[in-house]
Amino acid sequence: MCGIVGMVGRGSVNQEIYDSLLLLQHRGQDSTGIATAEPGGAVHMHKARGMVREAFRTRDMRALLGTIGLGHVRYATKGTASSEEEAQPFYVNAPYGIVLIHNGNLTNTRELTDELFHKDRRHLNTSSDTELLVNVLGGELQSTISGPDLDPDQVFDAVTRVHERVEGSYAAIALIAGHGLLAFRDPFGIRPLILGTRRHDDGHYEWVVTSESLVLENGEFEVVRDVDPGEAVFIDLDGRLHTRQCASDPKLVPCSFEYVYLARPDSIMNGISVYEARLRLGERLADTIAKYTPPGAIDVVMPIPDSSRPAAMQVARKLGIEYREGFYKNRYIGRTFIMPGQAVRKKSVRQKLNAMSSEFKGKNVLLIDDSIVRGTTSKEIIQMARDAGAKTVTFASAAPPVRYPHVYGINMPSRLELVAHGRTIPEIAEELGADYMVYQEVEDLKAAILEGSDVDDLDMSCFDGRYVTGTVTEEYLAWVEGSQES
Repeated sequence: MCGIVGMVGRGSVNQEIYDSLLLLQHRGQDSTGIATAEPGGAVHMHKARGMVREAFRTRDMRALLGTIGLGHVRYATKGTASSEEEAQPFYVNAPYGIVLIHNGNLTNTRELTDELFHKDRRHLNTSSDTELLVNVLGGELQSTISGPDLDPDQVFDAVTRVHERVEGSYAAIALIAGHGLLAFRDPFGIRPLILGTRRHDDGHYEWVVTSESLVLENGEFEVVRDVDPGEAVFIDLDGRLHTRQCASDPKLVPCSFEYVYLARPDSIMNGISVYEARLRLGERLADTIAKYTPPGAIDVVMPIPDSSRPAAMQVARKLGIEYREGFYKNRYIGRTFIMPGQAVRKKSVRQKLNAMSSEFKGKNVLLIDDSIVRGTTSKEIIQMARDAGAKTVTFASAAPPVRYPHVYGINMPSRLELVAHGRTIPEIAEELGADYMVYQEVEDLKAAILEGSDVDDLDMSCFDGRYVTGTVTEEYLAWVEGSQES
């Protein structure tokens, strides 16, 4: 999971890209980077570990000159989280000079690494799959150029070849020095990408392409539409938009976890309101809770702040049980889900949340979370509720049990790390220390997210083991797990 943004403006774009990255900070806190280009083609770039406000100083921003640029916030799913060299953007100098950012996860990195060395004769300096992607794009673009100038058709031909070579999930934005901004989305549209524009009185258009619609709203851009699965969008230096479908058999199958947890609730993705989807998840979860918990077993409903709040409100409303806020959240601690390492994640929970005894003492408490992945955070929270005086603790997840690795851009690579893998729901309750445990049903998850939309399928691979690209094998999963352990 990463956050990406690209802009083509009429003036300097560095500040707006910075502001956009602040809005996307929830999508990654390991590192960040911005690259810009001047009309003559000079490229400027700054990237660093940490969050946006920590990474950029005034002198860094002043050096990011240009009317076209892109920015990235990262949390590591491939490569090394601690390596500053693996922060994005990535740059290759041929052809023209290409800077690329990427949200997602490539699943044929072994094959691509071998091809790039033996066929493309390109050097890789990191283990990042984004470096692979920019080199594949650079190689394909180099092979399509037939004249002195680069035209959109040549760009789109190169993206077509990228789709043929690359497997997995990817929403990518590339700056081609001296020519324009390119954005493209994998043929299944697993990771989000949305296009917006802003028209000035003189008829000049500015453009933005980014992970979430909230960036457009904040910058007063008009939403044009989501970039289609397999589609490429090219905006030249004069602000002209060019588009082409570059995949042979595209199909929209967005990641369900965006709606469960990753995206901000005030975003709309693929025409689906994240907030409204989470409300509907709560509606359906309430029915399951009523089915599997004894009458009178719940006095109050409480969310685990913040992303579970809409679901918890709906659970309380539908069950007719009082809704209370029992946890106070420290806003200055990062999201525990994206913190590498179990020890760091466990320590951070009590720094992040404080249980208010007045809300827990002597009560049968129902805690609602958006999902349960490794279970480390959930176990700590349940114990915090007991320490605060809860009589009993029922724990419910607005998402189904995460039983399978997520290989499309979320840090859930090993089945052994997943608390639900190989356990029944009562066994999970015992492991976490809950009196009762309730999960969303898989079909209810799908129905709640897709209700009222034009989308007819979702990637739910971490819940049902169905990998939508059709290229994820048991051998690959074993290799990924082995890579994480080594």
